Amino acid sequence: MEPPMAVLHQMRARLLAPGAWRKLPALALVGLGWLLSPLCWWNDLLINLPIAFGFAKGVSVLHPSWFSPALVCGYWLSNIAGVLLMQNGALALLSEERKPRGSADLLWGLLTSSLYTLAILVAVKLGWVGLPQLQSVLAPGAVQGLPG
Repeated sequence: MEPPMAVLHQMRARLLAPGAWRKLPALALVGLGWLLSPLCWWNDLLINLPIAFGFAKGVSVLHPSWFSPALVCGYWLSNIAGVLLMQNGALALLSEERKPRGSADLLWGLLTSSLYTLAILVAVKLGWVGLPQLQSVLAPGAVQGLPG
């Protein structure tokens, strides 16, 4: 595996090469993926939790007690989507031809996103991270299945 700075220098050289404008969609994938991924530390409150909340509200229409599990699943899925978008965008930026992705890349993305989500859940459960903004949106008992 190449050091991160070497990869960044390689990406920069490719973006500055003639005809690099054709790589803009791949760069957009990397940017969008970064915003959704666990690598962007400030995105959770502004991006991932609202996505997860919308997902959970949609699922809770089917069964109100599914809100909490759907919130966690929606958050996890948004992080996975970010990692996969970044991987696909970076591969498109770095390669001259499009190669099929292996299952190891997908598995790595799933594993890292899952570990990050687990760490956040543990931090919330232990009281290290509070969610006052989310709690102010949801009045206690407003949604069945949500503790409060």
